[in-house]
Parts: sequence; C-alpha cells; structure tokens
Amino acid sequence: MIYFKDTAIGKIGIEETGGYITKLVFENDVKKIGESRAIFDEKEAPPILLKAFQQLDEYLNGERTVFDLPLAPKGTPFTEKVWAALREIPYGRTVSYKDVAEAIGNPRASRAVGTANNKNPIAIFIPCHRVIGSNGKLVGYSAGTDLKQKLLALENTEECD
Repeated sequence: MIYFKDTAIGKIGIEETGGYITKLVFENDVKKIGESRAIFDEKEAPPILLKAFQQLDEYLNGERTVFDLPLAPKGTPFTEKVWAALREIPYGRTVSYKDVAEAIGNPRASRAVGTANNKNPIAIFIPCHRVIGSNGKLVGYSAGTDLKQKLLALENTEECD
C-alpha cells in the first residue's frame, strides 16, 4: 500500500511491503500510481508508513540527519550495490558519480552509477540527491534539480573534494 501525505516539499507517497519501505513517490509522479493501492487516511496507514512520514517531516524541518527505517529497494545486484553506497554518504556532504563508482569497486562505472541513481525507488531515504557531477553541478533528480538544490541547502551541504 502507498500512503500519500502533504509535506513541506509537496505531496509524497511512501509504499510499504511486508513491513519494509519500498518506494517514495514525488508529487510529479503521483498520477502514475494506481489509486487502488493508495491510502489517503492516516487511520488506514500501517505504522511503518506513519513512522516514515514522521522521520521525513523531522528531516525536512532540520531535526533529523539520519533515517532509521527498514528499507527494501528492489533492483539488480549492481543497482542495489550503488544504493547501499548512497546510504553511506553522510548528511551534509556531496560526492560525485565517480566517487560512488570508486566506492563500489568499479571506478569506470560513473555513467552506470548515474543510471542506478535515476532508478532509486526510495529517494531521500536513500540520498541520491547527495550525488553531483564531478564539476560540482547538480545533474538530474527525479523530482527536478530545484528540489535537489532545496534538499542540499536544507543539509547546508559541503561540496565533494
């Protein structure tokens, strides 16, 4: 089920399956989700989704720097390896796609890392917004680079070395 709620960055949908967070959907993608799986009433939402939104709200209010949620993104072994590396990027820091490629032991895979970032099903909780181009530019974000900039500003981000 996907629970939808208004947040400081617009309407967000968070999906849970078997007690794990499996997807975060931004407002621009809400229409792509079938309403048959949607929950709009907090009373119907499983506790894990209420916890996820509580932590998201705390993050957006500058009160949380680390998420404590059971995440279960589904992807290829490569994308899952990239997503695990993204979870290691500290709050308030950015890294380049090349840095992530090196972190997963595949230094020539910068473009593949970019593709994996694009396929991240649980943005924010898996912080793909902390990955920028090696030239320091914000490149791509599923909800737009304006939101990426807002999230980085919220974290008062230090640029990568």
